[in-house]
Amino acid sequence: MYSLPYFKEQDAEKVLAFMRANPFAMLIGVGENNVPAATQVPLFIEEKDGKLWLSGHIMKQTDHHKVLLKNPQALVVFTGAHTYVSASWYTNPQQASTWNYISVHVRGKLYFRDHDFLLTMLKKTTDHFENNPHSPAGFDQLPKEYVERLSKAIEAFEIEVESIENIFKLSQNRDEKSYHNIINKLEDQGGEAAVVAEEMKKRSVAGNTL
Repeated sequence: MYSLPYFKEQDAEKVLAFMRANPFAMLIGVGENNVPAATQVPLFIEEKDGKLWLSGHIMKQTDHHKVLLKNPQALVVFTGAHTYVSASWYTNPQQASTWNYISVHVRGKLYFRDHDFLLTMLKKTTDHFENNPHSPAGFDQLPKEYVERLSKAIEAFEIEVESIENIFKLSQNRDEKSYHNIINKLEDQGGEAAVVAEEMKKRSVAGNTL
């Protein structure tokens, strides 16, 4: 991970809040001959017995599933909005342009769980993202035979979190005039650029931009 102290978020709750707001993460494992495999999956974060755990599910018999069966050490990457930042927006433009983004890397040991855990996970995932107890696509609306057939091809897992690293790269190393000009330029672009600008504005109000 790109790591400089002024790009680090020191508030652990803000890091967890970012992870929860961006749950569709990249799950990465390394198999034989050091060949990596990766899958993007929605993940939940919870604390149990003083430890953080991630939970989710993946398809069985994929390259990734086979890798994690043999080597349970996993890396999970949470990312959000990101955007190009032009050096032309700095008070001194004779510098390299860059990219603003937030990324959190979680490492830990993965444990595959039993069928009952899987059914609970499928219900939790569906109900959470449907976010509507009356949705016709709710888990309890699905035919039981369909769920049983589908679940035979899926494996649920939990990851015991061993370490969390983060980078909140949001132009904290720029002078105040450049910082606010970057915000204005990004807001004008809209989309993901405006999302990054909003995060920068929050930090400016908090007084921790530089």
